[in-house]
Amino acid sequence: MKYNFVIFVIFVIFVIFAIFVIFVGVLRGLDTNMIKILVTNDDGYRSDGIHALAAALKELGDVTIVAPMNEASAIGHALTLRHPLRLDHLSDKVFGVDGTPTDCVNIAITQVFKGLPDLVVSGINKGWNLGDDVTYSGTVAGALEGALLGIPSIAVSLRQTRGDYDFSYAAKAAAHMADAILQRPLPPRVFLNINVPKGEPLGYRATVQAKRNHITSVGVREDPKGRPYYWIEEGQNDWEPHDRSDYQAVRDGYVSITPLQPDLTAHDVLDQIEAQTAGIGKTTALR
Repeated sequence: MKYNFVIFVIFVIFVIFAIFVIFVGVLRGLDTNMIKILVTNDDGYRSDGIHALAAALKELGDVTIVAPMNEASAIGHALTLRHPLRLDHLSDKVFGVDGTPTDCVNIAITQVFKGLPDLVVSGINKGWNLGDDVTYSGTVAGALEGALLGIPSIAVSLRQTRGDYDFSYAAKAAAHMADAILQRPLPPRVFLNINVPKGEPLGYRATVQAKRNHITSVGVREDPKGRPYYWIEEGQNDWEPHDRSDYQAVRDGYVSITPLQPDLTAHDVLDQIEAQTAGIGKTTALR
């Protein structure tokens, strides 16, 4: 009798262990199949915008923040090559890198994800990144780096305001478009630049980059020793009118969605350049 009871206990323990193993395997399978999302920005990991964005994207998958330790606005697509980078695990699913948004994407892929995520979303930036300004933007650069690496990518920016920011509409727009490009992928090396007006948007518009005539303004100061130093200021901007531009869309109260690509080639000028270089040889003299 006692022997049968021992056998029964062993059998029950074995069944419980088998159920536990199966349960863990199912959980791991769910985790493996979950969409992996990298969120970065150029305002730094402390920014409220990046956390609002991460919260909205959690409905789509597993979100990890890898962002600069300090603000890196207007740093463009810079990559740090002259000093080592540090990666700090700040809290659950939140990491800081003492570098640029482009650094963050590369460190995230190699050291955090150990592979490519399914989506990169950069933002929410405090201030629009419109038209020609995308070339300066660290926010756009985060998405650009993702696109260059073959990852569906989005940059999202909100109008700069005084006082507290309401990131809810920008976060919602980013989540909607993230879901859209996951369901219907963009062509290779194409990513989205989203700009959101203040307050509740009137809708969404597919847009092109605006063009502007920029007048540079540089402020000149002197330090206590009389040596000059300089501040690059906002300057004056005159945006060229265009009904389908990103600038016009946000001015009209709409969310602007601009598909961008890293190819800066002026394809319609190639024939002209071929004609201009056709007669150039090693001995050709300049006129």
